[in-house]
Amino acid sequence: MKKDIQIPKVEGVYLAIVNEYNDIYKTHDWNAYIINDKDVDLDIVLIVTSGYSENKMTSIFRKKLDVLPKRSYAKIELIQEELFALNNEFKVTFFQGNTMFEKNFLFRKNSINEKAFQKIPLMETKGVLVK
Repeated sequence: MKKDIQIPKVEGVYLAIVNEYNDIYKTHDWNAYIINDKDVDLDIVLIVTSGYSENKMTSIFRKKLDVLPKRSYAKIELIQEELFALNNEFKVTFFQGNTMFEKNFLFRKNSINEKAFQKIPLMETKGVLVK
């Protein structure tokens, strides 16, 4: 029975962490974004995030987006630099039509840094990207 369950592969959905200037507080902040590079809208997007290492674990953060339009992105959360020393996992579940998709995105510890910057799809900026 378990072998009969089909889990479709997620393509065209990415997670990015970007360093941005905050005009209000005059600081540079690290923000996590979900990117929909597909030609269809994503419905009921659920994101569960946590950070962990061998001996530390952050609290769990949950975010829901009713719709993530095609070829768009949305800010998930602000990430403090202290968390870069942990593995940061983003579990994403969404519907595309009547089909549910699920994917785990992992930013490994110490992988969020300016040396890892690359062009981020749709955002016209650079950051750390996980596909």
